[in-house]
Amino acid sequence: MWPDKPLDYVKLDNDEEGYHYGLFLGDRLVSVVSLFIEGDEGQFRKFATDLDEQGKGYGSELLHFLFNKTEEENVKRIWCNARKDKAGFYEKFGMQTTDNEFTKGGIDYVIMEKIMN
Repeated sequence: MWPDKPLDYVKLDNDEEGYHYGLFLGDRLVSVVSLFIEGDEGQFRKFATDLDEQGKGYGSELLHFLFNKTEEENVKRIWCNARKDKAGFYEKFGMQTTDNEFTKGGIDYVIMEKIMN
């Protein structure tokens, strides 16, 4: 996600409170995501797929797993900070854009959410 930044750039103070998932091809990690649940809401962060493996469905597979996990955990709302240019990808999963937008590291983001049934 941030290949030109040091590992500390993606570390969060509350990383130990999250669930961290990875999708492997053999012994090679190709896609990752972290899920943080607080009450009946969940936020996923640090979702990334190796540049050489993007467009092959690995990230989609990992997100399907994540949404199933949130249902098991009785999460009512899941949200993320999506890169604005990737909003269409998240819409395929039933997520909707909100009016909340911001810029970080020169990249424009929009908060997207999905209300779970």
